[in-house]
Amino acid sequence: MVSNVRRVMYALVYRPQDKRKSARKRGASPSRSPEFTGKMKTMQAPVFIGSRIYRGSSYGARHPLSIPRVPTAIDLSRALGWLPDGRYRTSPRARPRALQAFHSEAYIAALQKAEADQAVTEREQTEFGLGTLSNPVFGEMFRRPATAAGGSLLGASLLRDGGIVFNPGGGTHHGMAGRAAGFCYLNDPVLALLAFRAQGLSRMLYLDIDAHHCDGVEAAFDGARDIRMISVHETRRWPFTGAFGDRAAGAALNLPVGKGFNDSEFTHLRDRVILPAIERLDPQVIVLQCGADAVTEDPLARLCLSNNAHFDLMARLKTAAPRLLVLGGGGYNPWTVGRLWTGVWGVLSGQEMPDRLDGEAREVLQGLDWVRQRGPVASYLTQSLRDAPRDGPIRPEIDELADRAAEIVRDWTWSG
Repeated sequence: MVSNVRRVMYALVYRPQDKRKSARKRGASPSRSPEFTGKMKTMQAPVFIGSRIYRGSSYGARHPLSIPRVPTAIDLSRALGWLPDGRYRTSPRARPRALQAFHSEAYIAALQKAEADQAVTEREQTEFGLGTLSNPVFGEMFRRPATAAGGSLLGASLLRDGGIVFNPGGGTHHGMAGRAAGFCYLNDPVLALLAFRAQGLSRMLYLDIDAHHCDGVEAAFDGARDIRMISVHETRRWPFTGAFGDRAAGAALNLPVGKGFNDSEFTHLRDRVILPAIERLDPQVIVLQCGADAVTEDPLARLCLSNNAHFDLMARLKTAAPRLLVLGGGGYNPWTVGRLWTGVWGVLSGQEMPDRLDGEAREVLQGLDWVRQRGPVASYLTQSLRDAPRDGPIRPEIDELADRAAEIVRDWTWSG
């Protein structure tokens, strides 16, 4: 029998857009995963949430989000045989009522109006941040983010009894309650955390490894007693928030790192700060914003990670809490983001990652293009999923950051 929580969630979202395919998928239930260790006693097989709305939908030809990201991850995962129908769910589109759990009614109305009119007034641009270079007017400017939000809300519903869900279209962590910002029209991580709170969870950890600070999420949960936030991001990078001393009244731990941040330094912070925090807090759910813009090739950051940093963290998070919701986020090089999110799904779903890509999988990557690309594409970007490791020295400032953060973690509690 469907739980009351799931009845409410279904009432707050539209039916999936891919109606012909989704009718079959709704009737299929994912099989039980054969073995999980740690805190994962029993769980359903990991679920991938996607939508056709990401195909052909673009913020504009010159916008950083003109590139295909979710479609590349879907196509590459399918080409590798990693995404059978039973693991895939079509994302519903969240209704305005569901979005108003965080966003203001006036803002949602303005966003819908902007999509319908394909224009905004000067007042709407000033008040709501719509029609700017970062958050332009485009054909699906309400439907696309509402679908991403619907995917994260669906993920929260699917995880009510435990498991792993990947919604790469989500992770829009800059959206404010009444304003668009930083390519984000809505804030699906906030909506997902509120949905988990509505289920009765009281120990929720939000982890963000995007190159840009999660200012919208932090603003939403400043002072929260049931949510803890950890963010690893580039210092002195837009939105210029997330200093180490910014604790959000005890709810946040910010780890700003300098340009050139490498795999060894990420591992140092992971092992000294992130994993001990999880062990101490014993969260009922982890929501991970897995932005792909911290890798070396991304044009909008100056960090130097390989995608191994993400894969290795993912392997540890799989069994770290009863529920794991993994969201997308940043990522503005089509090859690196597609490879990274495909590899993330591979780790989450227990796949053997190939040393080299052949056949249809390689064709997916070779078929990409990018207005920013100058010269030939590096061969590893089309012939493999896993980057070569990008290790390096652990700089004194990173070691000091780890020491200071570890002191906070040792005293972190759910009471303040």
